[in-house]
Amino acid sequence: MNIVLFDTANRSKLYPLTLTRAVASLRTGILTIKELWEHYTKAHVFVYTPAYLSPLYDEIPLGDTLFIDGSILPDKQFVQTVKSLAIGEALTDDIGLVAGRVELDAVPAFGDPPQQLFSIHRTIDAPPRLNSPSQLFQNNESMIRAHFEIICKGRITVPVPETVQVIKPANVFIEEGAQLDFCTLNASAGPIYIGKDALIMEGSNIRGPFAMGEGAVLKMGSKIYGGTTLGPYCVGGGEIKNSILMGYSNKAHDGYLGDSVIGEWCNLGAGTSNSNIKNTATEVKVWDYHTLSYIPSGLKCGLIMGDYSRTAINTSINTGTVIGVCCNVFGEGLTPKLVPDFSWGTKGLSRYEFDKAVQDIMNWKRMKNKSLCEAKVKVLKHIFEHNNLPHEKI
Repeated sequence: MNIVLFDTANRSKLYPLTLTRAVASLRTGILTIKELWEHYTKAHVFVYTPAYLSPLYDEIPLGDTLFIDGSILPDKQFVQTVKSLAIGEALTDDIGLVAGRVELDAVPAFGDPPQQLFSIHRTIDAPPRLNSPSQLFQNNESMIRAHFEIICKGRITVPVPETVQVIKPANVFIEEGAQLDFCTLNASAGPIYIGKDALIMEGSNIRGPFAMGEGAVLKMGSKIYGGTTLGPYCVGGGEIKNSILMGYSNKAHDGYLGDSVIGEWCNLGAGTSNSNIKNTATEVKVWDYHTLSYIPSGLKCGLIMGDYSRTAINTSINTGTVIGVCCNVFGEGLTPKLVPDFSWGTKGLSRYEFDKAVQDIMNWKRMKNKSLCEAKVKVLKHIFEHNNLPHEKI
């Protein structure tokens, strides 16, 4: 049976993060949604997403296929429920299709897998779906706890080095190759996961729940609070609280990052800080690409940043700011609440030239011994040509 996580038309609610990836590739906790399904099922999982993104993923095979809404954060019980479906049977709720199993003879053009494919329909109370980027950091503490149990169950951690001060060591798991000395790990409030070949430099203070992906680095004297995830090959430093860096991104220097989600291949310049709460202590409103309006996002929300974006040194980021894909953010004073995709600067926002944007991404990737493949260049070209938010303060 092939397992396929499908995007829906509502994927725009998760922009700018899903402009460059399928919903199933979003990271929350330790794993992406796709990786979580692969841990649960012990099988390779496929992705059904818009045509411009599909070259980034393996081709969906034909035959016995289980379609599952990729925005759902599964638990063990839900996984067992959908795996027990018979061919032709589907699960729905008041939002739409949750999952369905079918003998697939052709992969349909992008859109919700039509419910007509399934002859039997049952209504269930499905687990919550992701409906906004803010939900990623709002749920991150609980997701780290859940993923820690899945990844570490039945395994033995690498011993904690003698120079490391640990509170509640039973809640700490260290993978092979990780290096840490003269730091503090406080796992009394939640687990701490340190990935393969990660590096925690001396003087760092960490409170769980915290997750650190393969090859990630924490610089000297870092202050990390609970609910924080550093994805693979990210660099963290300064003060970080309840935030997610998806992968290959840098927040390496002093400055504050709180209640935020940062995409891949981003860089926050030294001294960059974000506000995560209004001075009036009232609800924060955040730009929503789906409704083209500002929507409530709770009392705390910092920064939502799309892939390949960067801030200059000492950038002051407004409460509840959204920075799109491929932005070069600089300028005095607070940033605008919305910085559209491919923006250059923040005052009288101008357009980032596409060829220059691509060359700059290549320069950054070379610093981590990576390159920008042609398929991802085409994805960026699609975004550049089809996302037409005005380059002015909204």
